[in-house]
Amino acid sequence: MSSASSEKIVEALRASLTENERLRRLNQELAAAAHEPVAIVSMACRFPGGVESPEDFWDLISEGRDAVSGLPDNRGWDLDALYDPDPEAQGKTYVREGAFLYDAAEFDAELFGISPREALAMDPQQRLLMETSWEVLERAGIRPDSLRGKPVGVFTGGITSDYVTRHYASGTAPQLPSGVESHFMTGSAGSVFSGRIAYTYGFEGPAVTVDTACSSSLVALHMAAQSLRQGECSLAFAGGVAVLPNPGTFVGFSRQRALSPDGRCKAFSADADGTGWGEGAGLVLLEKLSDARRNGHPVLAILRGSAVNQDGASNGLTAPNGPSQQRVIRAALANARLSPDDVDVVEAHGTGTPLGDPIEAQALQATYGRGRSAERPLWLGSVKSNVAHAQAAAGVASVIKVVMALRHRLLPKTLHADERSPHIDWHSGAVELLTEAREWSRTEGRARRAGVSSFGISGTNAHVIIEEAPEPTVEPTAAPAAAPAAERSPVEVVPWVTSARSAAGLVAQADRLARFVGVRPELDPVDVGWSLVGSRSVLEHRAVVLGKGRDELVAGLASLASGVSAPGVVCGVGRGGVRPVLVFPGQGSQWVGMAVGL
Repeated sequence: MSSASSEKIVEALRASLTENERLRRLNQELAAAAHEPVAIVSMACRFPGGVESPEDFWDLISEGRDAVSGLPDNRGWDLDALYDPDPEAQGKTYVREGAFLYDAAEFDAELFGISPREALAMDPQQRLLMETSWEVLERAGIRPDSLRGKPVGVFTGGITSDYVTRHYASGTAPQLPSGVESHFMTGSAGSVFSGRIAYTYGFEGPAVTVDTACSSSLVALHMAAQSLRQGECSLAFAGGVAVLPNPGTFVGFSRQRALSPDGRCKAFSADADGTGWGEGAGLVLLEKLSDARRNGHPVLAILRGSAVNQDGASNGLTAPNGPSQQRVIRAALANARLSPDDVDVVEAHGTGTPLGDPIEAQALQATYGRGRSAERPLWLGSVKSNVAHAQAAAGVASVIKVVMALRHRLLPKTLHADERSPHIDWHSGAVELLTEAREWSRTEGRARRAGVSSFGISGTNAHVIIEEAPEPTVEPTAAPAAAPAAERSPVEVVPWVTSARSAAGLVAQADRLARFVGVRPELDPVDVGWSLVGSRSVLEHRAVVLGKGRDELVAGLASLASGVSAPGVVCGVGRGGVRPVLVFPGQGSQWVGMAVGL
């Protein structure tokens, strides 16, 4: 063989080895990307019981409050004609209570540039998603107008309601303004649940509406995490919404005798007698953990793993299937690269039905409970005992509960379950129901973790693993030397800036800010001022409250909220299309009265 041929063979071998090494590294990178932790960087929600924030939600849950109350009287339902205690009564329901958003009709349409006519034609579920989408961005410290043209994904769970067809076509609605009908299509389309959010903010990532019934929002969460890991988007909204504009769901499930007569979900309880209907909306904002750290966004918790599957040809279209539930749990654990013993608690689907609860408990015992130490059982709870079954928003309600429980290191009590269900073999696995609140202690050497389950009436099941936020990995830097006390310049006056699309919105913003700060004495007024100008969009109606300290600033907000003029409170309206200009000429003779206003 000639030397030239030998050199060619050696060169080919080198090239082959180099290519093999490149492919090996690429394979490692793809495998790592498929399992990269996803951070929950923000949450926003609306739930019954006056819940307008995750903090409100935690207060309701940790205090053991029950948000179930009477059917709404502001939706045109004939409550007297609707009720009949006889389950066989046609067109009636034997339930008079549920967990409702009584103010679901309220909507700040002007904030999103939506006309009054279009707002009238919008399904209330769209409206709630729009408001929570704005809040979830602001709570992350992201200006809503800063993401236009960016690859942001929107994954929302929702079940299309008959709001338009039943409310307007029935003739029971008041006389409608001309032109409302032209918005009926987009107002009632389920695809617009996600599409309207993307359109309003100018997002250019995937926008998908998921309808797998009760598991919709957890399936949306799973899809959002996948999209982030695959590089389809850099930031993703995930969650769901449920509003019942008409009582048909109560009537239909009454015929099946699937409802609890008192409207309450008594999950895993001896008193379990059916599910109770609820409403709600919740969104979480997701980002790859590495991106969240680089961008300086808060990390509330980690989505460690997730899985989705289907019951298939089981013993009934709507019946829960235990083997499928076991499979989806094992798949989520595998996706998270965890063992069952690595999870402390499961926030269960827990609808409170005599059929579904035992099947779910058996699946949990088979996956999490077998071989587990009795001294460290899997704890079991369900938020449906507080806010009933929020359908397409049920999964995200459980996720928000778990994230707040991780942050407060407390496992809340599950209501209406003082006596455990006798239909569940509690001795077949180390699974214990949370009949009392417990401290969430950490096992040495590992993070706190929770599983969350949602099972759809369609047969689509989802399970996710949520992990506590890791400790920040910011490397310490040398702090600058402090100036001597005599040379320091304290901030004597702090400005708090707030804005809105309308005068009424500005008043409401001032009231919300005053209430938020009022119960958080630990907040630094300077930090609040910085956040208000650094992480909020500046809208047309504006106000600045000036104060030398917390008390003056809160008093100024109270005056603004009540419409009373006060020293240190300045209001105005910014003119659209005009950019402010500051002139610093070095003197003051350019025009008469120059800078007097300043």
